[in-house]
Amino acid sequence: MPGKFVVSLTSAKDNPDKATVALVVANAAVASDQQTVVFLSTEGVRLAVKGYADDIAEEGFAPLRDLLANFAAAGGTIYVCSPCFKRRKLDDTALIAGAVIVGGAKLVEFMSTGCPSVSY
Repeated sequence: MPGKFVVSLTSAKDNPDKATVALVVANAAVASDQQTVVFLSTEGVRLAVKGYADDIAEEGFAPLRDLLANFAAAGGTIYVCSPCFKRRKLDDTALIAGAVIVGGAKLVEFMSTGCPSVSY
């Protein structure tokens, strides 16, 4: 039975290095047969909107749009903080693949049985 893993990300274009590394780790986790959730909060929620990450590419890494797409294609889930998303008045009809808007209780439920996590 696979384990669980959470990558919490609070950055987007304000810190593309953090955003990229977080998604590299998330892809490694899902590729290691971990039930993996990326939790986007504060500025990180912007990454859940189609097209936003298209121009983020850190030297030495795959472009962020590819990392996000690969993560979703591998079965990863992206939890998007509902209050953070609403506060920024983003379009909830334009979410990327794998993204779902949730409240904090959903993350707590996922992690409640014990779950390693990293934060960026």
